[in-house]
Amino acid sequence: METEIESRDPLSAQTIVSVVKLLKRVVASAKDENGMRLYRPDWDNAFIELPKVVRKKQKRPFITVEVMTGLAKYRIEWVRVLFILLAATGARIGEMLGVEIDKHISPDFRTISIEQKVYDGQVENYCKTENSYRKIDLHPAAAELLKSFMSERKSGFLFCNRKGGAIDASHLYTRHLHPALKALGYKNDFDGTHKAGFHIFRRFRNTHLRSGRRCPLGLLDFWLAWGTDDEDDDEGGGSPMSNLYDMTTKMLVNDRPTRLQIAEECGIGFELASLVPSVPNSATTVNAIEPAQTPELEEVDLWV
Repeated sequence: METEIESRDPLSAQTIVSVVKLLKRVVASAKDENGMRLYRPDWDNAFIELPKVVRKKQKRPFITVEVMTGLAKYRIEWVRVLFILLAATGARIGEMLGVEIDKHISPDFRTISIEQKVYDGQVENYCKTENSYRKIDLHPAAAELLKSFMSERKSGFLFCNRKGGAIDASHLYTRHLHPALKALGYKNDFDGTHKAGFHIFRRFRNTHLRSGRRCPLGLLDFWLAWGTDDEDDDEGGGSPMSNLYDMTTKMLVNDRPTRLQIAEECGIGFELASLVPSVPNSATTVNAIEPAQTPELEEVDLWV
């Protein structure tokens, strides 16, 4: 008889390596009363048969400019703005859901500070990596969209539930992202489905900034939170040694006017729709998904 564990799909190499990395950090964090490390094991990855992560074999779905432009026309305003800001900043979904108006948005709406994240609907007052603590500068059009979306709100989460609390990202997949991708005719080249995760927006931003735009590689790494050890699972980041010697990047990090200028010159890479809903073409519209779970969306078309 097949057990529950045997019936599960095997873990990917990336998942196993990530778990082992976490274990190593936990062991390294154990210290005595004098702050000295208690354990200094000699990790032998070959002996424990730690798999190698072959980047070419990793599943990294991406979206085209046309698909992103379609997502930027999603009818439900707060979801539309979320999609747009994710693609215009390259922020992780948890980071964007953790943004609070009075703490992390500059007075001119041009810069978002990443200082915390939301996971499973709960606020975690820390970031994924040390490099994740950063400031992401917006194109003027994205900043104007952010300003209009905030309206008169002065505090609280930028994206919140009905009670003003943090949003659980898991619901956004089935209720909004996947239905929108399906309606746009999106196909994941890795599994043939219409489904993809929120990292498609990070990959879109990375690809756009690398496609002949005047964006210094070090600044791209800063905006997307890549460091010398390239902790994320995306393609990105400069070489470790070049980053250590890149004084231009270090100056740019503290030169907000120049960062804003570069953000404007680079653009966002897709067309922004008007905030005013328009009458959709009946031939291209579909009804909202899961009306039983989200009654407020019933019989509402997906596109403006």
